[in-house]
Amino acid sequence: MIHMTSTYDSSSSNMSSSQLGLGLDLTPLIDIIFIVLVFLLLTANTQLLTLPVDVPSQAGSSLNGLSQQQHIAINILTTTPYWAIDGQTFTQFDAFETAFIHTMSSKPESIVVIAADKNAPIQPLMTVLALLQRQQISQTQIVMEP
Repeated sequence: MIHMTSTYDSSSSNMSSSQLGLGLDLTPLIDIIFIVLVFLLLTANTQLLTLPVDVPSQAGSSLNGLSQQQHIAINILTTTPYWAIDGQTFTQFDAFETAFIHTMSSKPESIVVIAADKNAPIQPLMTVLALLQRQQISQTQIVMEP
């Protein structure tokens, strides 16, 4: 049987008694704060901006052709300038918005028709739809390839 004894001689140690682990370990506290922060970020409700669009509910739904009434054609193009009204292009959306409001006031009974290129980015289309919503124009037609 082996018996080992150890003696600690405090006078031979170079460390003072104030340096012998009297510090505070903050690791568990930081872990808990991090977990709470992740929980709050994952459960936070962010408000998503939506724009309601009525689409056909069945794949075999019939598409309506353009009416014979007077209409204002808005084109969404693939490259800059993204917006056009009846073929006239606009490089800045502010100029497009001003021209659209002027066209709508001169032709109040017109139907708005949006024709977007299938390769056009979605942001210019969403900007136009937001403009129509601000102007309280709810009856629009979106032209698509059959």
